[in-house]
Amino acid sequence: MSEQLKALIEPVVEGMGCLLWGIEYLPHGKNGSLKVYIDSEDGVDVDDCARVSHQLSAMLDVEDPIQGKYTLEVSSPGMDRRLFTSDQFDAWKGAQIKLSLRTPYEGRKRFKGLLCGIEEGDVVVRSGDEEYLFPLEDIDRANIVPTFDV
Repeated sequence: MSEQLKALIEPVVEGMGCLLWGIEYLPHGKNGSLKVYIDSEDGVDVDDCARVSHQLSAMLDVEDPIQGKYTLEVSSPGMDRRLFTSDQFDAWKGAQIKLSLRTPYEGRKRFKGLLCGIEEGDVVVRSGDEEYLFPLEDIDRANIVPTFDV
């Protein structure tokens, strides 16, 4: 469903001058949630999200790609942005991230460390003295850990 949704949503978002950062569909029984993250070189504000949400809502009502009821949410990726693609992992090289895996690795599903980039399709994370390589498809969720200069 994700590729089908992307094919419908991306042209609308880009037509409004924004970049599609990612899509999450979370089914919750009879009521689901479709989260669409948008970005741009200048960042996005509430007005951008409202404009894109209005356009997406109209298109999704016509195309009807999701069965049942759901809530559409359009927002910026935020400071703790979720990483979806290998290009995003590569672009955020040098950032602190936290990630969770679909299946445990060495008895753990959650890792936190320095994102070192992508190597042959694997996400490279350094945590302490250890360096881990995780296949992108094994990562359930990965987010930037915001840092603040004091």
